Amino acid sequence: MASLQERCRAAIIGAAAADAAGQPIHWNYNQETLNKILHRYGNPEFIRPSQNPFYDIDTGKQTCYGDQAYAVLKALVLGNGFNKEYLVREMYEILGPASAYETEPVNSYYVDKTTQKLTLPISAPWRNVSIKDFLKKVDDGESETGSDNDIQIDAVTRIAPVVALYAGRKDMLNKVEEMIRVTQNNDIPVAFALAAARILEYYILNGSKPDVIEQVIKDLKNPQRLNPTDLDISMVSHFRKVLDASSMDHTAAAAQFGRN
Repeated sequence: MASLQERCRAAIIGAAAADAAGQPIHWNYNQETLNKILHRYGNPEFIRPSQNPFYDIDTGKQTCYGDQAYAVLKALVLGNGFNKEYLVREMYEILGPASAYETEPVNSYYVDKTTQKLTLPISAPWRNVSIKDFLKKVDDGESETGSDNDIQIDAVTRIAPVVALYAGRKDMLNKVEEMIRVTQNNDIPVAFALAAARILEYYILNGSKPDVIEQVIKDLKNPQRLNPTDLDISMVSHFRKVLDASSMDHTAAAAQFGRN
């Protein structure tokens, strides 16, 4: 059995390694194309050269999601714990106008997709919507910097450093929510991130257990639970559907619950 400290480190390093491993085939939405890539290379991890249809960067580098998690980790270290000002600064530095993410084609693309035509893939990392909204709000001097409308997976992909640091503490979910709202100030990604944080915390505190989802469902149904949201019952329903589909082929299950 790994120690608690080892599991904390593994959560952070494992998330970063997985992000880098998948980056060369990130955002391949066509299943037939993806199947051909996997057949050609045998394994999906760390493919060279990049098969990413949107952006082409060196294999081993992080996606925009991994870089967000790195900004969270760096801010936690420099701030000796969660500090919003440190996180805003690191997000802005790592993904902002002085970073490799500052490319005119992508900036223009989000202004008017109907007229702006990109030659894909671009030779730069891809800055996604929530970060663009965040940067604009920082530049405008707003105190609430999170995107009001973006509900994408960013929220879940950057929780590992916060959960690892605060696992077992009553303020863990508070810290996760504060962190999420820095770039995604919307209740939907917050609810998903809090559910994911509960799962990750359970693994960190207890090691590998087969009943983790059932335990999290129980927690989400508890009237006395910490950080309740109006979407918790919906989360329970989604978890039940996933458990019911656990015997399905992965590709079929992915198609059932969302895009591949």
